Amino acid sequence: MDRILVAEPIAEAGLARLREVADVDLRTGLDRAALLAILPDYDALIVRSATRVTDELLAAGTRLRVVGRAGTGVDNIELEAATRRGILVVNAPASNSVAVAELTIGLILALARQLPQAHASAATGRWERQRYMGFEVRGKLLGLVGLGRIGAEVARRARGLEMQVVAYDPIVSTERAAQLGVTLASLDDVLATSDIISLHVPLVDATRNLIDATRLAQMKRGAYLINAARGGIIDEVALAQALDAGHLAGAALDTFAVEPPTGNPLIGHPGVVTTPHLGASTREAQQLTGVDVAEGVLTALAGGSPTYAVNAPYVAPEQQGVIGPYLQLARRLGALCTGLVQDPVRHYEIEYRGELAAVDTAAVRLAVLQGLLAGTREERVTAVNAPLLARERGLRYRELTTDDAEAYAGMLVVRAHTADGPRPFVGTIIHGVPHIVEADGYRVTFEPAGPLLFTYHRDRPGLIGRVGTLLGAADVNIASMDVGRLAPREQAMMVLRCDDPVPPAILAVLVREPGIERAVTLVI
Repeated sequence: MDRILVAEPIAEAGLARLREVADVDLRTGLDRAALLAILPDYDALIVRSATRVTDELLAAGTRLRVVGRAGTGVDNIELEAATRRGILVVNAPASNSVAVAELTIGLILALARQLPQAHASAATGRWERQRYMGFEVRGKLLGLVGLGRIGAEVARRARGLEMQVVAYDPIVSTERAAQLGVTLASLDDVLATSDIISLHVPLVDATRNLIDATRLAQMKRGAYLINAARGGIIDEVALAQALDAGHLAGAALDTFAVEPPTGNPLIGHPGVVTTPHLGASTREAQQLTGVDVAEGVLTALAGGSPTYAVNAPYVAPEQQGVIGPYLQLARRLGALCTGLVQDPVRHYEIEYRGELAAVDTAAVRLAVLQGLLAGTREERVTAVNAPLLARERGLRYRELTTDDAEAYAGMLVVRAHTADGPRPFVGTIIHGVPHIVEADGYRVTFEPAGPLLFTYHRDRPGLIGRVGTLLGAADVNIASMDVGRLAPREQAMMVLRCDDPVPPAILAVLVREPGIERAVTLVI
């Protein structure tokens, strides 16, 4: 019988499931030395967030085959070390979806009817019926930024309240959105048209301060903003200013950049409903977390494929010669596609050319999916969980093979098909290093590494120099530059690989430059 060590508390239902088929020890509160001493006797370890599962700990667990994380984040687990030692890591990312969705709906209704303010007034003996005039959510337009697991649950419930729902999510297909009764739109359109906007994206580099002063100004006057996702997605100072100026009618926040949010201008603000990060705080969600992690651990111990496996699969040595160099390219090509294509995508194409057409490309496909999804989720996206996440998001793709690879040994192509047609991204391996040779239809050549700055602009004299001058003034060093254009003095793209991140203030100046239609900075 397998032995499982549960080092932090999980729900009794999860423990009961484990005990059906394994020898389970619940040993919470162990210090580091005690944990290292007993771990060699166990086949599986289950933790929450307090236990740091380091390489040292994994090395001590000479029998370990799986580590289970009762929750979503796996920052406390050294995944590369686990993968290298052949130890599978599983988590429970879906257990709180309904809890967070229900809280979001509660926050919408709290804003619409001013429930916290009305309760506080009534609790002091006042009876101010006229003061707390609200509005019905029926018929209002709810804009969702993110349509993953939680966003989809919110959409279902909002439709039940007869709300109209529009969403921005560059990964979700139009078919998947239609199943949920949701219309896909660009982020600009969602912000500009929605009566209520609810955020359901992870906190990653691409979403940090996503809702800044510029985005807040795009919102309808009198709109409401809700965040039950992660703190840090909203520029909280800018939100307070937008509320004080009367541009927004209100906000409801369950998460903050710093928690507890001591000294935050939004705490106690008359237009803000606040809750202390209660998204997953339901008895049901905690029960599901325990059961989900238990099922994942038991499946792994039985030699199966857990639903929520986190770390990457093994690639056979005989495939490494050809496949190996393309895996990094595939992830970066997918991330580049997601970062530059902001219109709704109907489906993707993955094309393998030249030497890639003659080998098993399953690992490359998984790496492409990983890259497409990585910037859209907070939990780690790997080649193990990418297929499941792609199915959940309704991501549609097809694969093609072509013998011709132009002047290269092999090429990898990812095409995002939007309403305006295909938008191709092409990469290859040059001297063992991944290179992009076409980005969004523009012929450019660059290494997809480090901070990258992309400009979509009109090809005209002096513009490139102006960009260089602005970056130089900001002490941003340019490592390389390439420009592709459709025709002289027509549409063009410039790609700058920088040694330093481009400050947001400089990016804001760039987009106001005559001739520059769009500027995007990415780290892929």
